[in-house]
Amino acid sequence: MSPKVRTYSMPICMVVGVLFHDHIGVLDFLSPYLIAAMLFVTFTRVKAKELRLERIHAGQLAIQLVGSVALYLALRWAGVNEIICQGAMICVFIPTAMASVVVGGMLGANVTTMTTFTLLSNMSVALVAPILFSFVGTHTDMPFLTSFWLVLRRLLLLVVLPFVVAQLLGRVAPKTFDYVREHQSWSFFLWLISLTILMSSTTNFILSQPSEYVGLEITMAVVAGVLCVGQFALGRWWGKRCGDKIAGGQSVGQKNTLLAILLAQSYLNPLSSVAPAAYIVWQNLINSFQLSRKK
Repeated sequence: MSPKVRTYSMPICMVVGVLFHDHIGVLDFLSPYLIAAMLFVTFTRVKAKELRLERIHAGQLAIQLVGSVALYLALRWAGVNEIICQGAMICVFIPTAMASVVVGGMLGANVTTMTTFTLLSNMSVALVAPILFSFVGTHTDMPFLTSFWLVLRRLLLLVVLPFVVAQLLGRVAPKTFDYVREHQSWSFFLWLISLTILMSSTTNFILSQPSEYVGLEITMAVVAGVLCVGQFALGRWWGKRCGDKIAGGQSVGQKNTLLAILLAQSYLNPLSSVAPAAYIVWQNLINSFQLSRKK
């Protein structure tokens, strides 16, 4: 698929999801399965023995994990609305998008470096999110172990299981594994379907809110834009220090927003999902700009 088709298909799917939200939103129950299937296809590109940790990954992981918690605490200390704090936190905490490897490769980044961090980023969220959401979100009134298990169970199915199944398939049925690996476009189409459905469900949720929340939603959209630009810039700065500014920028800035919306709607105040929904628009604008400059 050409870069131009990829560039235009994303905003088209977002617009379709918004315009036909009444009809498409009913398919929201498919989102977790589509995300898991998308990750499975992408993980067939990854061989565990080829992965190696580098200096650049430590800084990227610190920005994602430490940065998200620090941002949340700083905003709460400043007296910012809790929903905005949660929306800002999830925009930083969510893992790197698998599609970032594709875009990074088009821009000239080291694909192996990006693939390693993408996997590391997703796995770290699977481990840290249950702890974080036990103290922040809708399950804070539950016993810690109960809350921890509720989140961990879902993330194990969403993130860890697709990786394990992909690696087992490579050992048990290498021909099937190679066939899936050669058809990475499936992952992109699954991503577009998931994007359309989640934009529809998010639109339904936003429209169901009282009118007094409009200002709050606009504020979160602006915050998401600032964080998006800031993370791309910070990632490029750190990547430049480590010898690959493009890999740094894409790995830190391009987020798995579909997973973020799902997590926000499930474990945080659902209205905080407006922030990652807006982040989708901002990061696609940045990616489109970068690809046009590259061409």
